[in-house]
Order: sequence, then structure tokens, then C-alpha cells
Amino acid sequence: MAFYDKLIESLGLADWCSNEASTGPVSMADLLKQTQGDDSAADTSFWDTPFPSLDELNAACSAIPKTRSVTDGVENSFLSIKDPLKTVLDPITQPLSWALDGSMWLFEALPWFVVIPIFLLVVYWATRSLALVGFVGVSFLFMAFIDHYLPAIQTLSIIFVCTSFSVVLGVPIGILMSRSRSMRRALVPILDMLQTLPTFVYLIPLIFLFSVTESKLYGIAIILYAIVPVIRLTDLGIRLVDKEVLEAAHAFGMTDRQKLFKVQIPLALPNIMAGVNQTIMMSLAMVVIASLVSAPGLGVLVLRGIRNLELGVGLVAGLGIVLLAVLLDRVTKAALARVNAAQKQQ
Repeated sequence: MAFYDKLIESLGLADWCSNEASTGPVSMADLLKQTQGDDSAADTSFWDTPFPSLDELNAACSAIPKTRSVTDGVENSFLSIKDPLKTVLDPITQPLSWALDGSMWLFEALPWFVVIPIFLLVVYWATRSLALVGFVGVSFLFMAFIDHYLPAIQTLSIIFVCTSFSVVLGVPIGILMSRSRSMRRALVPILDMLQTLPTFVYLIPLIFLFSVTESKLYGIAIILYAIVPVIRLTDLGIRLVDKEVLEAAHAFGMTDRQKLFKVQIPLALPNIMAGVNQTIMMSLAMVVIASLVSAPGLGVLVLRGIRNLELGVGLVAGLGIVLLAVLLDRVTKAALARVNAAQKQQ
């Protein structure tokens, strides 16, 4: 006897329930209850009253679906739109695959004595700090010394491409949000969902849409996870531009386009750069998770350490990821400090 049998009878639903057969899967516990009887409802005190969930109500009325039926409905709904959705997304996301594969090929094809000096020149151009250049050089030489140079380069390649796509897509979206209240109201719930969704959940629908051998599978997951900060901070930076400055620009006869590119974006650049910094950090965090779906790099070594219980492999690879995170964080923050200093001098 189920706990809510009397409730079903009092509502006059007994006939409706008896005419319907349960279509959900039957567990071993349900079979035992059917064959041996179930006195749990009689023994249950008021204090232990179970919540009237779908499974509890289904025990009293088989016409009410189980929780499993709800999850099956969600799965079947997604599978029903999978093919048309894949047809639409495949050509749109193909440039991401080309960029990831091309960047990976380029970074791997160039020898270490070419790649490392290029990185050092880029760091010096962005930061003008010899100390930071030396730190980056020593870090790369250390990773090369312990044979982690190639995984580190692969990880940097993925971060470079995914961060570039995130900035190219995120900055215009942030600008649109700052100029349209309706756009902001529509996008804020989506951004909240993307920012709070567990990282593994990003991979679930993508696995059904794309092949594991396609690089855009992990590329899309990384971009969706990392694009939120650059959108939010671009929107915030442009909205924080002083209204008096905009009024002065309007008084000088500037068009909306000129005000955007010559006033608002330059003044919002520190916030945008802070968003880029956070996007890079989140991309690096997601690269490790994306190794579950064939993303190359240091995340593969971490995953190997977990699967094979190789403590040293996992810890050393994790140290390499931390080192990359520190390098990227210090370089982007130094570049941001240069931007702030340049603006104060103007």
C-alpha cells in the first residue's frame, strides 16, 4: 500500500489510476512490493511523511509518470532536434575547427628555438618588463626540460584560439548589451546560466552533436564557458563611461559610431582587458575538463594520472598548468597596467 493511496481515493481519481498502466521501468524494489506486499505506508508516522514527488505519487497512481519519464522526455526531445541542429551548427562552427587544427599544426611544426623567442618578444611588446620576460623564458625552459613542452604548447594553442573567438564574439555582444536595455534583459539570464552551469554539463549535449574527433567539440565548450566575463565587463565598462564626456563628444558633432570607437571603447578598455584576463583563466580551467573529449595538452596528462593512479604524472602536469596560469595572468595584468598608465597620461 502506497502512502498517498487514500489521497488519490479522496480526490476521486481511483478509477482513472486503475485504468492506466505504468509505462515507466519497474525496479526490483517495485517487483518485491508487488509480490510480497508493502506495509510501509501503514508504518510511516506523520513526521516521516514523504514529499509528494512523482515517484511517490506513481506508487499510488500508475497513471502519474515517474521521474524517469521526465528525464526520458528531455532526452527524446533533444534527440528529435539533434539532426537539424547539427545541420545548422556544422557550417557555422567549422571555422573554429579550422582555426584550432591550424593553430595546433603551426605551434607543433615550429621548433622550440623559434617558438620560445617569439613568445618572449610578444611578452616584452605587451608588458615592457624584462623581469617578466625572464620569468616566462625560465618557465618554458623548465617545462621543456621535463618533456612537457609539447603539451604546454598544445594547451597554449587552444587557449589562444578560444580566447580570440571569445573576444571577437564577446566584445560586440557586450557593446550591444550596453546600448540596448532589452538586449541586456534577454542576455543576462543566459549569461547567468552559462556562468553557473557545471563544467561537465557543457560537454553532454556537444557529445551528441559532434564527433569526438572534431576539435570544435571541445572548442565550443571552452568558448561557452569562458566568454561570459568579456561580455559582462565590456557591457559594464561602456556603461560606466561618464555621461558628461559623452555630452561633450556630442557637442563636438560626433556621430554615434565615432563616440563608440573614439570615446567609449578607449575609456572602457581597462574593463575589457580585465574581461580578457578572466576569459583566459577560464579557458585554461576548461581545457583540463575538455581533455575528457580528446582535447590535447596538459589536461591529457592530468587525466592519465587520475585514470592510472600515477600520482607523479598528475601532479607534475598540474604544476605545468599552474605555471601557465601564472604566466598568462601576469602578462595580461601587466598589459592592463600599461593601458591604465597610458590613459592617465592622456
